[in-house]
This record gives sequence, structure tokens and C-alpha cells, in this order.
Amino acid sequence: MGLTRLLVRAAAARPRVLLVTTPGGTAVRLAAERELRCRDWPTAATPAGADLMLVAGPECRERCRELGPALDRLWEDTPRPRVRLRAETAEDVAAALDTGRARLGATEHAHSGAGRTGRTHGQSGGTGRTPGQGEGSGRTRTAGGEWRTSADGERRAPVGGDTDGGMEMPGGLPMAEVGEDRDGLALDRLHVSLGPFLADWPSGLIVHLVLQGDVVQRAQLGGPCGGTTEPFWARPWARAAEGEPVPLAEAARRRAAAHLDSLGRLLAVAGWPAEAVTARRIRDDLLERAPAEAVLPRALRLQRRVGRSRTLDRLTRGIGTLSTADARAAGVSGPAARAGGDVPARYRRWLADAVDDVRRLDGRSLLGPTAPDPGALTDAAAPPVPTALLDPTAQESPRGRWDAGRPPSVALAGLLPRLLEGTELAAARLVVAGLDPDPDELAALTREFTGG
Repeated sequence: MGLTRLLVRAAAARPRVLLVTTPGGTAVRLAAERELRCRDWPTAATPAGADLMLVAGPECRERCRELGPALDRLWEDTPRPRVRLRAETAEDVAAALDTGRARLGATEHAHSGAGRTGRTHGQSGGTGRTPGQGEGSGRTRTAGGEWRTSADGERRAPVGGDTDGGMEMPGGLPMAEVGEDRDGLALDRLHVSLGPFLADWPSGLIVHLVLQGDVVQRAQLGGPCGGTTEPFWARPWARAAEGEPVPLAEAARRRAAAHLDSLGRLLAVAGWPAEAVTARRIRDDLLERAPAEAVLPRALRLQRRVGRSRTLDRLTRGIGTLSTADARAAGVSGPAARAGGDVPARYRRWLADAVDDVRRLDGRSLLGPTAPDPGALTDAAAPPVPTALLDPTAQESPRGRWDAGRPPSVALAGLLPRLLEGTELAAARLVVAGLDPDPDELAALTREFTGG
């Protein structure tokens, strides 16, 4: 009991946080990442390593029947002592973390005899079931699937959809089927899903894969669910499209931060956490309106270090190849279309565009050709330099040309099944991170891309 109390106190002093973002929660996620870095609290990539589970963003249960059970499964797979929190706005994050640490420390009395029971989960991101069920656990069949009854008598959520005679493995996955692969050989086919709440993954997005060996034979998209009306990263373009005057420098700042956010996600997936943190620090400084002279040298260093990395290039070379012509034919614009290549071409495009946008933050390079030279205005009575305004039809949003009726991320997500098919499972997350469709934009028009 004394050792348990000591371990709980240590966990409460510097808890490991599993950050789960719901669709529409980008602003809350950014605030949570910044707050965790300021507190020097480590993040957990899976429930098995978490003390606190922080759900960032609006409630999603009523908007999507898949996301609520997925959140419950993440919580179920988090070992004790544990605390579950929610922050629906960026202003709620600090208070939620303080509350979580206090409640975690209080569990030394409530769970003084309970250690951390290690459990693993089946499908990535909490869409699967827990493989090992202890003694006394069983299953009760219902019309909508199977309910698992644990040893303590608690009923769990359904683990499958249609259970009419289908065989399942202990983890809730369907039994492998036999089918021909691309070489005409008869191999087992396994159905696996990625998402909706993986670390460094578009929140709410689910990719259903059919695997033969480690090769993706078929991919289909599902989720996220609707609910958000103004994507965080494209907010300046949405406001300008409604007729509101938006300074072009403000849009350039938001676009540069979005590219660095995408880059940080890709670097984290590729296994370069140090540079991922660097990209996110610069992103946060941009969002906090740091001056261009303070950000540009760091952005240039990041561009040189990441853009010239031979290791990262070898790791991602040839993955997710997309020509400019194919991208345009699919309705894709923005960096993905202009890069015209594989994952390295796209992350180098992100870096170049981010540096260009940082250079524009003073506004002088954004003025029209007829605007007066600010350095030539020596008369105190001279008129002020006009502020360049954003034209949403001429200036691209972070993911491409803005269209409120069909945001650019819808076309990006529509390309995922095509780029994933034929790739190895180990490269699947790099393909998704290399395109990085905005989950807020996808949530606005779910029906546009479901069905793959």
C-alpha cells in the first residue's frame, strides 16, 4: 500500500496525458499542446501509457454514433489510476489540467489497493476491442451486436455490427478471409481500421483497410461527423468569403502556422519528435502574433534541417506519389497539387510556403503594384499605406482554393484510398500525414467523401 501511494503521488506530480481531439476541436488541441509544453507534462501516444485522458473539443456523441463508443474504448483501455477530462474551449484547458492532477492525486485513497493494470487494445486509435479478457468475462448477444460482460458485471459497448454467424477473434476483429492478391496468389485478407483517435491523426477520420500480409489491398473512408461550420485554419478565408475585410498578412500568418502544424504531425509520425516540437513552437509563436523578424530565422533553420535531411528523405521517398496532373484532375489544389510528387516533395513545399508567408507578415510585400513605397513617405502628412486585403478566390487557403460548399480537404481525403492501396501498412500513416486533410473541413461535409 505504501508503494502504491508513492507511485500515485509521482504520477500526479507529472502526469502523462492522452490528448484526444474531437472534430471541430483544433483550437482546443493547439491550446492543450501549448499548455502541456509549458508545464513539461509528457504526452502519451496510447491509453496504456496515460494517467489523464483529456478530450479536447465539442461533444461528439450526438453527432456521430461511432465516435462516442471509440472514446469509451480509449477510456476502458487506460489503466488505473486514471482521470478523464474534457475541455470544450481553449480557455478550459488550464483549469481542466489542474483539476485532473488534483483528482489523480486523490485516487491514492480511493484506489490505494489497485495498481496499474496493463491492457492493450486491438485496432489502432481505439476502434478495436481489448484482446485479453480476464476470467469471468463473457459475451451477451444482442440485436445490434455483442455486448461484453466483464468480470465485475459491467456491460460494455457492442464490439461488432452484424454478428449473424460471423466468427470473431478474441480482439473483436473478424476472422481472416482468403482472396487473391495482386500477384494472383491466394492469401489471407484481414480487415483493419485506423482511427478515429490515433495520435497525430486527423481527428474523427476512420480508414477501413483490407490487408493481405502487410500490403493494403483496399481502403475505404469513414467519418468524421458533421458539426463544425468554420474550420480553424481556413477561418480568414471563410470570413473573407462572407464579405468581411481580412488583412492579407493575417491570412499569411494563419496559413504558415497551418503548414507547420501539418509538418509537425508528419515529423511525429516519421519518428523525429525533436523537430516536430520545433515546428509546433514556431506555429504557436505565429498564432500568438510574434513579429516576422523573431520567427523568420527559426523558420529558415527548420527548412534547412528538415528539407536537407537524407534520413527523412529515404524514409518517405516514393510514398504517396501524386502528380500535379492527377491532383488537378481530382479537384485538389494548394501545396499537394503544386508539389507534384511524393511525401518529401509535399513537406518541402510546406516548408517553402511557410517561409514565404513569414516573410510577408510585415505586409509590405503584399501591397499592390500601385501602392506607394513606405520608405519614400517622409512627409508626416502623407497618407498611410493601404492594407492589402484577402481575396479568397485569388489566395489559396492552407489546403487549397477555398470553397465553402466543398472545402479543399474533401478532395484531399478522396485521394487517400487511391494512394493507400498497394502500399505497405507501415507507410499508411505517412501517406495520411503527407496529405493531412483538415478534420474541421471534413466534418463540415462528411457525405462528400464517405464511401471511398
